[in-house]
Amino acid sequence: KSSFFNYMAGQRISIVDDTPGVTRDRIYTRVEWLGNRFSLIDTGGIEPRADDVILTQMRIQAEIAIETADVILFMVDVREGLTANDHEIAAMLHKSGKPVVVAVNKSDVPGRVPPETYDFYQLGFADVFPISSTHGLGIGDLLDRVTETLPVKDESDEDTRIHVAIVGKPNAGKSSLLNRLLGEDRAIVSEIAGTTRDAIDTPVSNEWGSFVLIDTAGMRRKSRINDDIERYSIIRATTAIDRADVVVHVIDAEDGISEQDTKIAGLAHNGGKAVIIAVNKWDLIEKDTHTMDTFTNEIRETMSFMPYAELLFISALTGQRTGRLFELFRSVYDEASQRISTGVLNEMIGEAQTMVQAPSYKGKRLKISYATQVAVRPPVFVLFVNDIKLMHFSYERYLENQIRRHYPFTGTPIRFILREKKKDEDFAAQGRRQEKADHKDH
Repeated sequence: KSSFFNYMAGQRISIVDDTPGVTRDRIYTRVEWLGNRFSLIDTGGIEPRADDVILTQMRIQAEIAIETADVILFMVDVREGLTANDHEIAAMLHKSGKPVVVAVNKSDVPGRVPPETYDFYQLGFADVFPISSTHGLGIGDLLDRVTETLPVKDESDEDTRIHVAIVGKPNAGKSSLLNRLLGEDRAIVSEIAGTTRDAIDTPVSNEWGSFVLIDTAGMRRKSRINDDIERYSIIRATTAIDRADVVVHVIDAEDGISEQDTKIAGLAHNGGKAVIIAVNKWDLIEKDTHTMDTFTNEIRETMSFMPYAELLFISALTGQRTGRLFELFRSVYDEASQRISTGVLNEMIGEAQTMVQAPSYKGKRLKISYATQVAVRPPVFVLFVNDIKLMHFSYERYLENQIRRHYPFTGTPIRFILREKKKDEDFAAQGRRQEKADHKDH
């Protein structure tokens, strides 16, 4: 399973080892296949009758993953053949009612389907594909079937509400903040960390628009997770970030900024989400004229990878500054949804290159011939360049800052995709198509 996950992720994200059960915890990555984007969840192996504590936990983790999945990829081993465990797992998957695609792994000979593959039809699933995760054989056909099986999003019924995930360490005050925003006690609030086990969706409408507030279970460092239920809450919290438009990262002002806070912020940043950092329990902090500035500088330094994030000091208990949050939800969402016309973007990029040339490398200098915005939430810009290898991260940061001078994109990351220039006419055609799209949008 982990070898397949790594092949899809394009890097060694999961630990791969010949020892069964080496992948203890569920790991996520975003995957794109022929224009279809989805989340891939790697799980520990399922041992249906295991009494060992770790194996039992891994089985329950996998059951939670099954519960939240749209499609289940059932990985079996052609060398080991059809086993009693395979039959028991298949029975569990049939009960789930979810679509299942069977991947018969370790089919390593190109152009040859091992005869043992057909034994796996006995499991009762129609879709059985021989693959080799190590060599990448058969994975294209498998993914074609997986993406065909994914639920089709009905654009006519698209949810236009702004989804806001409230995340943070346990006991940072997430549920208290939710209750404050709703004006009523919807979520259980307790001094015991980790009281909220599941993600809770609550719709709310006001003068700033229609929102769905997602309260998540607190995220702990894995080493501190001692009970099963708390361990499984992580999947829901991570999923909440994935499906949110805006993430409110609640930090406990009394505890300060921890390594775990940085990791949680990284999940939102890597997901391209608009982010608001809410420093909670500010009423409990002894202050002088420099306290807020000192805390602000510490956050900006510790979370230097997301300088765009909005920052607000609040008290969910007293309501201090919480009244600004809905306005911020709307503001950062609108910023993340903003689109720059191709003409204006190219003027900005051209001016930026004139003011500061890219550093040269081995006598060659980066030249950006054309730029266009291809996506929003987060904003994504494609830069057509003479040589991708000449783009230095510092110059990319400079370009981002130049764009933000004119279009701040407050609260949201922006992304660059580099493409090498091939033919001038390709750019002209691309530009005409994009200008038409921009005109249509307006």
